[in-house]
Amino acid sequence: MDHTLVIVESPTKAKTIRKFLPSNYEVLASMGHVRDLPKGAAEIPASVKKEKWSRIGVNTTEDFEPLYIVPKEKKKVVKDLKNALKDATQLLLATDEDREGESISWHLMQILKPKIPTRRMVFHEITKKAINKALDETREIDMELVQAQETRRILDRLFGYELSPLLWKKVAPRLSAGRVQSVSVRLLVKKERERRAFKKASYWGLKASLLKDNISFESKLFSLDDQKISNGSDFDEKTGNLKKGNKSLILTEDRAKSLLKNLSKEKWKVLKVEKKPTIRKPVPPFTTSTLQQEANRKLRLSARETMRCAQGLYEKGFITYMRTDSVHLSEQAIRAARECVNSKYGKEY
Repeated sequence: MDHTLVIVESPTKAKTIRKFLPSNYEVLASMGHVRDLPKGAAEIPASVKKEKWSRIGVNTTEDFEPLYIVPKEKKKVVKDLKNALKDATQLLLATDEDREGESISWHLMQILKPKIPTRRMVFHEITKKAINKALDETREIDMELVQAQETRRILDRLFGYELSPLLWKKVAPRLSAGRVQSVSVRLLVKKERERRAFKKASYWGLKASLLKDNISFESKLFSLDDQKISNGSDFDEKTGNLKKGNKSLILTEDRAKSLLKNLSKEKWKVLKVEKKPTIRKPVPPFTTSTLQQEANRKLRLSARETMRCAQGLYEKGFITYMRTDSVHLSEQAIRAARECVNSKYGKEY
């Protein structure tokens, strides 16, 4: 009887997709990456330990060839996968459909060296329909994605190993700097220099809280003697003066207080009311960045906490894949949402 081994990244994902697959399919987890660049001197093979480049794990003299090793904590995982492969007649690599996932599948191929038919299986959501479709549309490993991830990893190492010690010394211990963090540090330095060069300016404004026929509203002083009152956007942050060509009036503290004293005694009139129609469109579905922004704004979650929650939801089949810039929703998700709204609130909604 045919026996298919499916390898995914996490045990939760393995548990979720197992119920959608036939009984002769075995699903195991690689627990993330099974191979990586050495993390310390203890992991560097003896054969290259004397090489100058061995410390960073990238051979800078031979076209930046990476040195890959199986970390100690992954040796049991690799052994279990090799044992499971012995009884299989087909291997499906079902890691996530991104650069990291493609890279993990390629590393599994390099380590397991399967002698049976092996295909790449990818899906955006963990539903029965999506899994069945993925089984019918398997493909080869995309080496362009693998090389993209490999390039990113090498850049991390080349930049990080040189910059991280500086962060430990100047900022805090155990910080990691890679291809992204090195640019971030540069941006922070640039912004700090701008902050130090910043010229501050002061300006005042007036707001009134008004009430008429139990309707409360706020009024803001916009102009004085037909001259616009200046606000924050009117100033040049580098000089502290009004921007070139700006003719607005800078309201001083004394004048603002004098106006307040005089206006408090006056009668207020609404001279004109304008009504304008507004159109509100639904916000687009989350991308990785908008998900992180909203989670931070509304729930005070860090990007790492947000992605951990999203990964768990994805692995349990509740959301589509979240590491994306695409706002595309599957037809199945749209249909399910419409049916839910219809049954809860009615067709008119």
